Amino acid sequence: MENDHLDTLPEPTTPGSASDGNLSPEAPSVAPSAVEVPAAAEPSFAPRTDFAHLTAQTEAVRTEIGKIIVGQQDLLELLLTAILADGHVLLEGVPGVAKTLMAKLLARTLEVPFSRIQFTPDLMPSDVLGTSVFRQNKSEFEFRPGPIFASVVLIDEINRAPAKTQSALFEVMEERTVTQDGTAYPMTEPFLVLATQNPVEQEGTYRLPEAQLDRFLFKLHVGYPTLAEEVQILSGHHAGLGSTHLDAVRPILSATDLHALRQQVRQQRVEANILEYIAKLVGQTRAHKSLYLGASPRASLALLNGAKALAALRGRDFVTPEDVQFLAPSVLRHRIMLTPEREMEGGTPDEVVKQIMQAIEVPR
Repeated sequence: MENDHLDTLPEPTTPGSASDGNLSPEAPSVAPSAVEVPAAAEPSFAPRTDFAHLTAQTEAVRTEIGKIIVGQQDLLELLLTAILADGHVLLEGVPGVAKTLMAKLLARTLEVPFSRIQFTPDLMPSDVLGTSVFRQNKSEFEFRPGPIFASVVLIDEINRAPAKTQSALFEVMEERTVTQDGTAYPMTEPFLVLATQNPVEQEGTYRLPEAQLDRFLFKLHVGYPTLAEEVQILSGHHAGLGSTHLDAVRPILSATDLHALRQQVRQQRVEANILEYIAKLVGQTRAHKSLYLGASPRASLALLNGAKALAALRGRDFVTPEDVQFLAPSVLRHRIMLTPEREMEGGTPDEVVKQIMQAIEVPR
């Protein structure tokens, strides 16, 4: 795998010595009682009210991906929402529905380092995170970063690696840090994991741990195209357009652009009744009779951040209940677990989420 971007790897920090890597290792320690709390600073930028800049850039991303992908507009909107909300995404679908292609095209529209990892049963944690190599001329070990050190990481067939390799992703997906031999290596911003998996094939696959699933902002189902879309795919392929190279897709957003857009998303207005609505939706998963495992507060935060990003993507500076309802299945379906009885009856997490939304009064 190509790792040309690794020359700019951030300097390592020692865990615990610099407030989880936010300060430089040389910074002097300060007693908590001596810390002077500064007055709240004004934002360094003026919040936009028309969102014209954000929508123009995201529409440009849609246009670039549309050069190759037919349809999948809802999926693309959810992927863009995840990028603006700074969250990881798990794409699930049968082979041949363009899961990997969609992830690669999305990465090409971002002018940031990209790497792809093909998960296999024999993959080891060091193959993902990196390893220490002994340099004889220096008589010391030197850390060689793995492919996880990129801004956009595509993990193909994530459920084909065993639990030992899956657990290697826990720290980096949540804390954006890799700890190796007692040294912490922070990831550069942005850092996004796009993972794919096949829900049908079971031979040679492993169930993802619940703790790892909880680290994905969304779990998205990639379905079949409609009849009209499949006819369009066939027509384009017959006309020679099916061989369009990925190089036809040009980068739209730089790391600086993405950082600015995320700052804009964080300024979204969320009324108190929307916050209560989110808490009720997630809280009800812990008491529903069809669920063995409910969603944690991390799901509430994911639903809030996702709704703020979706509202901005749709040109608004405030969150509505419809934003929350649109995202609830994608946020909750991988964070809840059905009871054995409900599974035997053929129930699905999406059905339970729909029941919960119907039972809770929508704020107005």
